[in-house]
Amino acid sequence: MSTATGAATRDGVGASTPRPDGRLKVRGDFAYSSDLRAEGMVWGATLRSPHPSARIVGIDTTAALRLPGVVAVLTHEDVPGQATYGMKVADQPVLAADRVRYQGEPVALVAADHPETARRALALIDVTYEELPALTDPEDAVRGVGPLVHETRVDGRPGNVVRHVRIRHGDLDAARREADVVVSGTYEVGMQDQAFLGPESGLAIPAEDGGVDVYVSTQWLHDDQHQMCAALGLPPDKVRLTLSGVGGAFGGREDVSVQIHAAMLALHTGRPVKMSYHREESFYGHVHRHPARMWFEHGATREGRIVFVKARLLFDGGAYTSTSQVVIANGSYFAAGAYDVPHAEIDGFSVFTNNPPCGAMRGFGAVQSCYGVESNLDKLARELGMDPVELRVRNAMTTGTVLPTGQAVDGPAPAAELLERLRARPLPPAGDGPFGTPGGLNNTSHGEGVRRGVGYAIGVKAIGFSGGVDDRSVARVRLTLNGGEPVAEVHTAAAECGQGIVTVQAQIVRTELGVERVVVLPADTQVGDAGSSSASRITWMSGGAVQGACKALRERITVLGEGSLTELLAVHGPLEEEYEYAHRRTHPVDAERGQGDAHIAFAFAAHRAVVDVDTELGLVKVVELATAQDVGKAMNPLAVEGQIEGGSAQGLGLAVMEELRVENGRVRNPSFTDYLIPTIADMPHVPIDLLELPHPDSPYGLNGVGEPPTLSSTPAIANALRAATGLELPKVPVRPEDITHSERR
Repeated sequence: MSTATGAATRDGVGASTPRPDGRLKVRGDFAYSSDLRAEGMVWGATLRSPHPSARIVGIDTTAALRLPGVVAVLTHEDVPGQATYGMKVADQPVLAADRVRYQGEPVALVAADHPETARRALALIDVTYEELPALTDPEDAVRGVGPLVHETRVDGRPGNVVRHVRIRHGDLDAARREADVVVSGTYEVGMQDQAFLGPESGLAIPAEDGGVDVYVSTQWLHDDQHQMCAALGLPPDKVRLTLSGVGGAFGGREDVSVQIHAAMLALHTGRPVKMSYHREESFYGHVHRHPARMWFEHGATREGRIVFVKARLLFDGGAYTSTSQVVIANGSYFAAGAYDVPHAEIDGFSVFTNNPPCGAMRGFGAVQSCYGVESNLDKLARELGMDPVELRVRNAMTTGTVLPTGQAVDGPAPAAELLERLRARPLPPAGDGPFGTPGGLNNTSHGEGVRRGVGYAIGVKAIGFSGGVDDRSVARVRLTLNGGEPVAEVHTAAAECGQGIVTVQAQIVRTELGVERVVVLPADTQVGDAGSSSASRITWMSGGAVQGACKALRERITVLGEGSLTELLAVHGPLEEEYEYAHRRTHPVDAERGQGDAHIAFAFAAHRAVVDVDTELGLVKVVELATAQDVGKAMNPLAVEGQIEGGSAQGLGLAVMEELRVENGRVRNPSFTDYLIPTIADMPHVPIDLLELPHPDSPYGLNGVGEPPTLSSTPAIANALRAATGLELPKVPVRPEDITHSERR
């Protein structure tokens, strides 16, 4: 079933080529965006609202401007262009004018000669607020209860519902008559933070032409440029962005953070401006994963054939739109899971509240719905008295399966094989060593009340942009002679966020052109748009663009005649080709029944979790988190395994520890002291089984690998915890008190 991975060229496609930034990062020598400096630089800082909902009565900046070392204080009156911005809908104020809608909303900016001076100046800005009632329950938003978050919406729609996705597939009434067993459950997912290594930061330098050069860590240079141009009132050729060192992203850098503010201050002062959030401000300064409340109902025959699913998903999008429209769409599209379900009725709602804005995070809505559907599948298996893996295998998608949206899966769909591989894997022995039992080195338990549980889950999601959004990417490849040897230069705007796209681009050039020396130029807006480093798309799309440019160069070289590449370059000079890779067009689903070919491709991953639970103390140890995933083609096997391990770690965090706690619109734990992420002591062994089933439409047959591990890892752990404890455990993260204070089934 699997294809072998092999590298035809040294350090080419299929080789575990070392990353050029790897040693620098391990040694602490890598230059992140927060390390940037410029001659004459001043520091920018942001004043943020302490209230989740309030009217701004007045702003007095006099005292702040008088502080020695302060060079500028800006408010909404100083925004030179459009007053609002946003990825999908421009509804977020650059600086709040008359209202604040969430705790942490930017109100004013300061530039000073020292970061401490800037922080002191912020405290001197006198903002008079009139607190207003806050809408914090997403159910109230759906019901139309409580205040409007936006009195007048940019999109012209009424109420607090951002989007209602309605999917109707088959005949649910007929399916109910066919079902012998029906189970339902309500499941919740907490608000997860991307918890990237490097907080938001950037450097803006005013230029002699009246424009600005911005060096920033981001996921999408050209979309940032588009939003900045509107806010700054400048054309694209005056707003030039270059990617600086990115300390992780996971969706949290898709939305603009420091970009517009730093540029405003630089243009206003005529001096370079650096902005760098501290960790607490970072929690306020970017979007998070949508918390979700979901209800699922499954009907099946006594033989275990699923005949219908009915689901209601409610995602809290917070105060502004960000990507909530497409996150709820993605969650709804895959609410039936990785299964052949002939009848489906799915309603997905994303809503406005006065909670922190939510947007993209690894898995993009499919994480939430996968947790719900996989949790309810285990409940269905118990009701049927069937092995949970057998139930999944019996109903697993295959190539040709029609999704609830009416689209047929036309690429590899090895859902059953992934599950079977995990089921065949031997279970790990009982834990030993200092971290082998719940409680670990704390010696809180000696295993008296420890029970072991095993849980399975599988997930599916789309790869690439969906719903009618064109997916394309541009690359430029140039061949020159340097020291008498051919050198290839690659130039794209693809954002290197840690996933390894810089390495893969060089591997593709070596494979296609046979040139050993490859230089990947810094990503910037001086080359065509690469799209976002998100949706597990960047290797496919930007890799396809690089491959296309290389093929065009090969054709030119053939036309030039006989001779080595060195000889041809010596005679004809540098050769350059630019190529735009464009994939097949997708289509939006219709509003009434949610039908349409919305996706480019699909990716599958499965997990088996083995957990030990101290049922008396509520302590959990994930002993093993085995995974099987189809990657199409492992372009760089070591990097692929790293992506899968990282995604599994984030899924573990969501399962048992990670949640941004918001009470009455206020964030209670904006620090890594109280927002817990997995450490090496929490991480289990993660054996990885890679399938390489080439996708027919992609370069080299590759498929996206970064997001699928986050789908199935969380529900696999939750299902293992349920198996160990006999508890319903309807919400993640599962906390110790959920285990010790709950009644057994």
